[in-house]
Amino acid sequence: MKKPELLAPAGSFEKAKIAFLYGADAVYAGTSALSLRTRAEMEDDDLVKTIKYAHSIGKKVYTAINIYAWDTNYEEIKKQAKILDELKVDAVIVADGGVVEAIKEVAPNIPIHISTQANIVSSHTANFWHKNGAERVILGRELHKDQIREIIENTPKELETEIFVHGAICFGYSGRCFLSDFLAGRSANLGDCAQSCRWAYNVYVEENNNPGNLMPVEHDEKGTYIFSSKDLCLIKEIPEIIDMGVDSLKIEGRLKTSYYLASVVNAYRNAIDDYIRDPEHYDYSKYMNELEKTKTRSLTTFYFNDRNNKDFQEYEGKQYNPNYEFGGIVKEYDNDKAIIEIKNKLKIGDELEIIIPHKIETVNFKIEELWDSETDELIDHVNPGKTGQSVKMKLPINCEIGWILRGKK
Repeated sequence: MKKPELLAPAGSFEKAKIAFLYGADAVYAGTSALSLRTRAEMEDDDLVKTIKYAHSIGKKVYTAINIYAWDTNYEEIKKQAKILDELKVDAVIVADGGVVEAIKEVAPNIPIHISTQANIVSSHTANFWHKNGAERVILGRELHKDQIREIIENTPKELETEIFVHGAICFGYSGRCFLSDFLAGRSANLGDCAQSCRWAYNVYVEENNNPGNLMPVEHDEKGTYIFSSKDLCLIKEIPEIIDMGVDSLKIEGRLKTSYYLASVVNAYRNAIDDYIRDPEHYDYSKYMNELEKTKTRSLTTFYFNDRNNKDFQEYEGKQYNPNYEFGGIVKEYDNDKAIIEIKNKLKIGDELEIIIPHKIETVNFKIEELWDSETDELIDHVNPGKTGQSVKMKLPINCEIGWILRGKK
């Protein structure tokens, strides 16, 4: 049984390190200018650090140059490709045929992965891209499992397949949407999506027998989130995905927090490893329990099991989990005390969970004492009033730098 790659998002160098710590085999990243997340914090210097760090620990980095490029973008694309070639990036993720040709011209040694934006939903399209230099295709999220299996069976063995297993589902076809450009003047296809499909809308319908009379479609006092889909979650389907031979399992979310990243990557890392180790006793419920603690929308399998599935429509709209939140990150650990960079208010008596890399079980404890990280004075609470705000506390186990604490309400 072949173990697939676990591929995680890296919106910054720090998040890349968190992803690797919690079990990602590779991360995908991109500079703000040439990928589809212009608000990600990954500039050129961070990308260089990410690639060098990943290679130092035997991991991989794939860089996204997946915009639909205008002619004015190509000078920068070629410049970026040459830099990535020198850094020996593990692959570039590309959607635009013109960009593929440009990269092949200036950096022919870089492996090319074809983005989900290219709408690969058939073996014919996958084979086309393989003939044009692709080493991997990232399949459309709208595919059923039988269609994925058919693509794998009808493409060359050396052509790798990658699918999304977790994260936000775009309202547009394979992520290609013009709603943001139309409503906000921000093109999703150039990396500047305003996520207009997540907004609250007031919707009206016109009565058939009374033209001009608009009746409101009401959901709550804030409107209806009729375009906002649930998030994809295929944790239950991990056995089928591995058995059909998918090469890479991808998590969406370059704009998510380190807490979200650690929780989700850790759940999928454990799920993959546990199934490979003991396929007869795979129990997805313990991984799902961890995933449901993250601040997220409701979860759906989308079209993976049923092409007629209508379960993915989300009418709650906002991302919210009232029971758990990002507590903090371990920045230093000395004997029994740790310096924690806090992300939400902490006080004596609060319950926290330590998310341990490569273990699905967490360690729970209550805060009994807190110390000011600068003066060592005892305090009873601390607020995240500034970036990098930290506090000292005792932890029940030996921890390492980068471990995530989850707040439990």
